[in-house]
Amino acid sequence: MTLFEAEQIDKLFPGVRALDGVTLRLEAGSVHALLGENGAGKSTLIKVITGLYKPDGGRLLLDGQEVQFGSPHESASAGIGVVHQERNLIPGFTVGENILLQKLPTSRGLVDRGRIRSEAARWLGELDLDIDPDKPVTELSVAQAQLVEIAKALSVESRVLLLDEPTASITPNEAERLFRVVDKLKNDGRSVLFVSHKLEEVFQICDTVTVLRDGASVLESGALSDLTRDQVVDLMVGRVHEALTLPRRTVAADAEPLLELTGVGTATGHTDVDLKVRPGEIVGLYGLVGAGRSELAKALLGLDRITAGEVRVRGQVVRIKNVRDALKTYKIGYVTENRKEEGVFLEQSVARNIAVTVWDRLRKALGHVPFLRYVPKKAETAIVADYVEQLGIRIASPEQLAGTLSGGNQQKVSLAKWLAAKTEILIIDEPTVGIDVRTKDAFHTLIWDLAANGLAILLITSDLPEMITLADRVVVMRDHRVRGEVANDHDYDTMSQQVIRLIHAERTTAA
Repeated sequence: MTLFEAEQIDKLFPGVRALDGVTLRLEAGSVHALLGENGAGKSTLIKVITGLYKPDGGRLLLDGQEVQFGSPHESASAGIGVVHQERNLIPGFTVGENILLQKLPTSRGLVDRGRIRSEAARWLGELDLDIDPDKPVTELSVAQAQLVEIAKALSVESRVLLLDEPTASITPNEAERLFRVVDKLKNDGRSVLFVSHKLEEVFQICDTVTVLRDGASVLESGALSDLTRDQVVDLMVGRVHEALTLPRRTVAADAEPLLELTGVGTATGHTDVDLKVRPGEIVGLYGLVGAGRSELAKALLGLDRITAGEVRVRGQVVRIKNVRDALKTYKIGYVTENRKEEGVFLEQSVARNIAVTVWDRLRKALGHVPFLRYVPKKAETAIVADYVEQLGIRIASPEQLAGTLSGGNQQKVSLAKWLAAKTEILIIDEPTVGIDVRTKDAFHTLIWDLAANGLAILLITSDLPEMITLADRVVVMRDHRVRGEVANDHDYDTMSQQVIRLIHAERTTAA
């Protein structure tokens, strides 16, 4: 039985046809994949379905009856829940308040705090999440925030649940929790739309698939059992996609580390962390949500206090005061996992985003100009041209606003600003979250090339295949401590077993 249908949907923006006659059918008791490259129209379609955008053509049907949603509240009231790729938690509210925002429980006209706690705990429990409902959402990690978003969508007991990149910032263990919930919803007769660039997940949990390319449907509601991974990728990219293979790099074992941590402890709970990254080496940090990987990176940038041990840069013990000090003094850059809030200025031009790390250098190059408190656009544009070409950033002009770019191009802009600053140590946190397969391959090649050119790279990713593709060594963390290290022999089965074993074991070392 068809629960929901989007029929021949058109959506126009100035100069762009974002959706061109797209049709999507969601059956009761089924998990349906929506696939396509960045910019194919997936998120636009979801925004049409949920009332954020009004379609310019076509119609929406729920239980066979045509519906029109003027807002996300109307679609939610009709039984359509959604978890957007961009987080929508309210910073000033608690976890519980965010989960139950659509229907806050009241008693005698006042918000019932006790019921908020108990009902939120129920939905957190559905995902096996041990998070205090009274905790402010500002204290959550990115991955925890993503899971709270999912609990929020489940709380409205939707008949149709739309999941837009729900596993982008969570590890395989957390993803398995989510998949168990999705399977339960399917068995209860609900319909789930699953958007993901992780095709191994799509084939694991989805029954049918719609593929979009350039805003149009190239496959409507095909059975996944009739398709191979390569066939799906070819439908997405419009031509045969060749699997990425990277040559091996050789890193001198006796080279002096550019970055070295010895017995490091932090105010956020790290203890006795040892770590080395040599020139031309990619060292991976892997662990479950809450392992402390991103928090360790931020401590190295001066954003959190280091309370014990030593940090050495090029053999010298250092005390990094802040991000500016990390960049200017020690040549350390950080590509954040949260590109929309921390990685790029969405309302600023591409040129300004890339040049922001070198404004001081540009001002000096312009000479002493009285009262010059800004960098002229011409100077910014000149410095960014090489990086736009080098990274293959697709823009109409350097003055295009970063917020209008696809997720993959925004990530390239975030990376370009650190390359412009001539960083020598680069921390890259979840580099390909929400990025399609072709762009992901390009990113992997780019990261490999940066290391081949001598950068020391500390790579944080929850995507284990990505880690095994890129990292020379994988350092496994749990509970803010290093549990061991695995040398990369590029055998996925062997490495994944070693990594998982270390996650659940006491501190040890594996080779």
